[in-house]
Amino acid sequence: MIKPASFYFFKRKPIVRKERYECWRGVADLLGITTQERLRVEWMVFYYTAGKENAAQTAKHFGISRKTFHKWSRRFKDSKYNVKSLADQSKAPCHKRNWEVTLTQEERIRRLRKRYPYYGKKKLKVIYEKEYSEEISTWKIERVIRRYKLYPDKKKAEKIARKRTRARQKPKKRITQLVKEGRPCFLFQLDTIVIYWGNVKRYILAAVDQPLS
Repeated sequence: MIKPASFYFFKRKPIVRKERYECWRGVADLLGITTQERLRVEWMVFYYTAGKENAAQTAKHFGISRKTFHKWSRRFKDSKYNVKSLADQSKAPCHKRNWEVTLTQEERIRRLRKRYPYYGKKKLKVIYEKEYSEEISTWKIERVIRRYKLYPDKKKAEKIARKRTRARQKPKKRITQLVKEGRPCFLFQLDTIVIYWGNVKRYILAAVDQPLS
């Protein structure tokens, strides 16, 4: 009689279960998280292996504060060691401000803005309260104008908005922020005058070295 086991030509390889630390790294690879988020995974691996669950040693090894490590370690434990908990979370507020303008107010503001396209929100507030005998804030008027882009010149408004955005990203350097260096010819004071002599126009440029003191 032939034994059933003899029909198996290839032996099945034993399943080797990875350590949970390697599993954390594998999950991090699958999630495609950022470098900083992946570094937090290494914090946890070091903490449970070479760090011997010593938070101070782990923080010192990675050059972070113990407060920062405890924050992420607590979050990791509370999630039952879910690697997703080590990813950056949204910083948006939990309770966002709702749209507080009613449909009636919205329609009235739109009509007033179209009637007076060059009036500001303060003038529109006065006209609104006179016509409809109802108090309204300038904030609501501004919200409606921005929502429907009720600007007299939309291209100009968009250009100004882009200019303001660039200005916030790259603020101008003021002369008051200049650090003077103790060497001659570092800073000059310039002035120009124009002299007309008959049909000839001449420019005179004067430059004075700024004193160091």
